[in-house]
Amino acid sequence: MVEFLQDLWAFMRERKKFWLLPIIIVMILLGALLVFAQGSAVAPFIYTLF
Repeated sequence: MVEFLQDLWAFMRERKKFWLLPIIIVMILLGALLVFAQGSAVAPFIYTLF
């Protein structure tokens, strides 16, 4: 995983694609939110957002 992040950072730095970073962060946060909320009591409230 660390190697993947290093490769991704090197790609963004070399190609000047720093605008991709906020998109990737938001996608990771949304994915983590769905995974962690799947088995909790908060799930019905989170699913109404989508």
